[in-house]
Amino acid sequence: MTVIRDLAPRLEKAAKTAPAVTLTGPRQSGKTTLCQAVFPQHPYVSLEAPDVRSFATDDPRAFLAQFPQGAIIDEVQRAPDLPSYLQGLIDADPTPGQWILTGSQNFSLVESVNQSLAGRTEVHHLLPLSRGEAIRFPRYPQSLEGALFTGGYPRIYDRGLEPADWIGSYIATYIERDVRTLRNLGDLSAFGRFVQLCAGRTAQLANLSSLADDCGVSQPTAKAWLSILEASFVVFLLPPFHTNLRKRLVKMPKLHFYDTGLACHLLGIRTPEQLVSHPLRGPIFETWVVSEIYKQRTHHGRSGSLSYYRDRSGTEVDLVIEHPERLTLIEAKSASTPSSRFLGTAQKVAAYLHGQRTCELFAVYGGDQHQSRDQGTLVPWAQLQDEEWEKP
Repeated sequence: MTVIRDLAPRLEKAAKTAPAVTLTGPRQSGKTTLCQAVFPQHPYVSLEAPDVRSFATDDPRAFLAQFPQGAIIDEVQRAPDLPSYLQGLIDADPTPGQWILTGSQNFSLVESVNQSLAGRTEVHHLLPLSRGEAIRFPRYPQSLEGALFTGGYPRIYDRGLEPADWIGSYIATYIERDVRTLRNLGDLSAFGRFVQLCAGRTAQLANLSSLADDCGVSQPTAKAWLSILEASFVVFLLPPFHTNLRKRLVKMPKLHFYDTGLACHLLGIRTPEQLVSHPLRGPIFETWVVSEIYKQRTHHGRSGSLSYYRDRSGTEVDLVIEHPERLTLIEAKSASTPSSRFLGTAQKVAAYLHGQRTCELFAVYGGDQHQSRDQGTLVPWAQLQDEEWEKP
């Protein structure tokens, strides 16, 4: 079945003003399905097929001439010179919404598009399903452990697949192949260990020196490999919050996976039940909360403005959303019993910022009771999508 994604209205709007719309995101996040649903009249072509890619690469003018009214061109980064030829066609005929470009390698695609199609295209990002999108499918995880374990790749939901089997194939088929495309690695097994180490450090500081030592590679290599994981939409780095107060704040970003199902598989977790008592249950839940809000905001056009707070004394808030007039401080607690203690650290940080910024406090937790307390709001994990995190 086709489930309309939250990003669909933004693509429709972009196609009314821009000659080209560029959609990036991880492989299997649903880019093709979304584009074909939003633009059903557009011809579709994928550059994954070697013969099609050769045609686009060897004779780009003839390739594009097949589509006088425009087209959906999938995995456009596979023919990096193609946007340069598109530029001439768009300048000759700037009719909005003709060309829909998709790609799964953020760095190479965006670099190519920015060089050739600056001012001619709008760039959007489609990430794995948010919880609000996942529950539109007939079959979706009912338990917290099931949600963490399954993750958000649409095919698992659409076809009722076993997450462990599908994600294992996904790692072998897509991540390793993308790695080879982005960088010529001499030791793929060492990179595999590096990815597993990153999974073990989700929701922790992205300490490159420590990662490099544990993996047995140089720090520049660890930095390059982390960039590859970012480019392939496997991980993202959450920046630290900055303030003018005289607090000494940690300056290192935190590492998070876009998809907790992928992180669980890399950690050797093969059933949801293992998460009940797993030592990394807390960090996995924190990554789920942060990535859910990240996805919800991204799909509604609210990229950026996310950070975390940690000072040198160890006071930490898992997620800070910066609005023009206020801050939203969010704690992630995997425990199922509601408690005012969940808001304790956020209260402390709000006190630090008193007089500088107005703060609203939330704790997303593993229980099922929505509670508004004097200190702030306790949000059950299964109702996280009901909060309007994307509002300015």
